Amino acid sequence: MPEVVEETDPEGVDYGWVMQTTFVLTIVVGAPIVALVAVVSGASIPTWTAQATFAIRVGAVVWTITAVSVYLYARRTTVAVGDTDDRK
Repeated sequence: MPEVVEETDPEGVDYGWVMQTTFVLTIVVGAPIVALVAVVSGASIPTWTAQATFAIRVGAVVWTITAVSVYLYARRTTVAVGDTDDRK
């Protein structure tokens, strides 16, 4: 039976962390944003289909912005193996 691998040591950006963080932040931050945009915009969304379409369209924008932001944060805070820059 193979040994279970429970941790990784990625070089550079840890894409697993980026995906998990993006998922959580999109739900925690995105749901209130979608609700707020629905209320503020005064959009007419009378049916379940219209509500789902609206949530998907606004949620896609929120997800894209969150994903790019989390990736850029991870890339900025990741120290390269050979990086000896002492500026802070």
